[in-house]
Amino acid sequence: MIFIVSAFLVRKGFNGITIWPFVIAREKQLKEDSVFVNHEKIHLRQQLEMLILPFYLWYVLEFVVRLLQYKNRHVAYRNISFEREAYAKEKDRDFLKKRSFWAFIKYL
Repeated sequence: MIFIVSAFLVRKGFNGITIWPFVIAREKQLKEDSVFVNHEKIHLRQQLEMLILPFYLWYVLEFVVRLLQYKNRHVAYRNISFEREAYAKEKDRDFLKKRSFWAFIKYL
């Protein structure tokens, strides 16, 4: 994980974004936030196990489907399977040690 701080690269309303192998955070203190870091590490694992590029294609496609389904950007974003997994497990520091391959499928 390569941690970068840049409010310019992170969309307003979000704390960070993960683009393998980078975690880009809006504020420096987020590097010390274990919940934020764990959430982003979950995304790094998801990206790696999907061989990176297919992750982004799936993410965008699922966002579009969820947007059509919910007609609300924020609700659509929160219901993307990758995000549902990351938000559900972000407080579990041991999650990545026991996480099964393609665990996000459970959140479709």
